[in-house]
Amino acid sequence: MASNRPAPTAPFQPSDTFGYGSYRTDEGPWEAWNPTEDSVRPVRGRHRVSKQRGGGLARSSTVLGVGVIAAVGAGGMASANTGKPPVSISMPDLPSVGSLISDDEPEPQRSATPLSSVGVTSAESTKDAGEALRDRIMAQAESQQIQVESKTQQATEAALAKQVADAAEQAEKAAAAKAAAAKEKAEAEAKKKAEAARLAELAKQYTLPTSSYTITSTFGQAGSMWSSGHHTGLDFAAPTGTLIKAIHSGTITEAGWAGAYGYRTILTLDDGTELWFCHQSSISVSVGQKVSTGDVIGRVGATGNVTGPHLHLEVHLNGQAGGIDPMAWLRGKGLNP
Repeated sequence: MASNRPAPTAPFQPSDTFGYGSYRTDEGPWEAWNPTEDSVRPVRGRHRVSKQRGGGLARSSTVLGVGVIAAVGAGGMASANTGKPPVSISMPDLPSVGSLISDDEPEPQRSATPLSSVGVTSAESTKDAGEALRDRIMAQAESQQIQVESKTQQATEAALAKQVADAAEQAEKAAAAKAAAAKEKAEAEAKKKAEAARLAELAKQYTLPTSSYTITSTFGQAGSMWSSGHHTGLDFAAPTGTLIKAIHSGTITEAGWAGAYGYRTILTLDDGTELWFCHQSSISVSVGQKVSTGDVIGRVGATGNVTGPHLHLEVHLNGQAGGIDPMAWLRGKGLNP
């Protein structure tokens, strides 16, 4: 307002809306004021305010304060309801009552602080409550997602490490098993070679009892032709007169007739093993005679309980009555009948 308007011709009566519909008798009557040229001259930066008696001006200040508070509250509610950012409202700081009625006071300083930002932080001044809540929820969800991904990655890495460890363990076991098998195979081959060498050496010391023969009966073979019900030796069928040789060096402990065995010669080896040569047609050695491997001790015949010419060979360990399989014994000496 640049100047004061002229005083009304009639006494001022407050309207019903001034002061929110209430009329107080202590605010009037108002003094008549006749403007002059000096009084109506505009004063830069200052307003002339008529003096009042009582609390009229104080009441006006109260109404203005209530209006400002209501405006601020309404602005905040509108901002929260509409979702629009709050509008900054700059209002001058309210001076004291004395400064309003005094012509000598300097012009009050205006504050540039928006009333809508009072009690609001800088981060929340540009965001409404919904956006702030959304940001917090998104941040929490992102943090939870990161934790889940971290746990998943750790579980995956642990499973991968376990797979690698299991694979390494399986590979190590396979390598160990392969090495053990190779070692066992090598040992078996070495043992086999050693046994072959031993048998080859023994073969030089042992020999088969005859030549040009055919194996006709084996040890343990069942039949009624044998008094014990089974065959007790190994039969080499050969023509009569075929030479019979000493299988190994030893001493002749028996040479002569032996009933069902016909003419029989017993050669006792140094370890006590007895070799019986039966059904001979003739005997070429005598008891107590020392013989060596390959020496002739008699000839093939058909004497005793026989069905044809052949050499019946029995092996008795340490002079025992029951014999063992001559085939197995001969093979143990490197011979293959």
